[in-house]
Amino acid sequence: MKLYYYYYYYGDKKPVTYPNFGDLLNEWLWPKLLFDVYHKDNCQDIFDEDDTAILVGIGTLLNRELEQKTPNARLRMVFSSGVGYGTPLQKLDETYKVYCVRGPLSASKLQLSPDKGLVDGGIMIRRYFNPPRKVKYKYSYMPHHGFSGSGWENVCKSLNFGYIDPSLPVEDVMTKICETEILLTEAMHGAITAEAFRVPWVPVKSHDMILTFKWEDWCASVNLKYEPQTINRLLQPNPVQDLMTPIRRVRDWTRQRLAAQELKALANNCRPILGDENHLENLTVELENRLEQLKSDLKAGCLGP
Repeated sequence: MKLYYYYYYYGDKKPVTYPNFGDLLNEWLWPKLLFDVYHKDNCQDIFDEDDTAILVGIGTLLNRELEQKTPNARLRMVFSSGVGYGTPLQKLDETYKVYCVRGPLSASKLQLSPDKGLVDGGIMIRRYFNPPRKVKYKYSYMPHHGFSGSGWENVCKSLNFGYIDPSLPVEDVMTKICETEILLTEAMHGAITAEAFRVPWVPVKSHDMILTFKWEDWCASVNLKYEPQTINRLLQPNPVQDLMTPIRRVRDWTRQRLAAQELKALANNCRPILGDENHLENLTVELENRLEQLKSDLKAGCLGP
């Protein structure tokens, strides 16, 4: 069985993980979720390169690209994935077995029964990691992985805000979120992590490539409304080109100073949100029930010997 999540293909077609927290959660979380299926010392062995059976994991993965990248799949097991990006799937054929999807909007798009629209599987981290809640920063900022870099890091340092790079190892990101009193985040799985660990958060949007649909889908699952605070995009310095001349250094300093003013104003005027803890716990329990269904199918040998 092969674990399917977001990655890029390079020339030799070998999958290479893209360093983004929400995607890397798959590598960290799934071996823990399925550890008792085969009772192996190395739980990574649960997954191999057999692409006739695919487990579609955490991420915005339910689009036509899924079928294009898994042409040999005779079985595609969907667990808490979301609809979005690219060309939408028109209809799920007999190769799909859906345990749950990210939220009610994904279920509706795929013409599934409402009970399939559960929640993003990222909330399961609350069962497997317990970082200390030692607040170091009043605010931390976690940009979308496509906009992260030294520019935002410099901005956060100038404000004495925490900066959370989405390319950091999974446990580092989770720990940094728990060291924050209020998380300002463009990264949806930053918000999901904050929700899981009961850290108030504020959604931020600096560019149209931030997909509104996936945020609305997940927020609906936890009974929240997606109302992002908007700021301007900060172009990141190029360490080779942009810092070679004084005029480029001044340009980047000016951009960062303006970005700092915007981020500070946002923090001073925002209204942090946090969903109902009882509802989140109920979602987690139901997600565990769906996981037991998946594990039961695996133990029954639905993938073959």
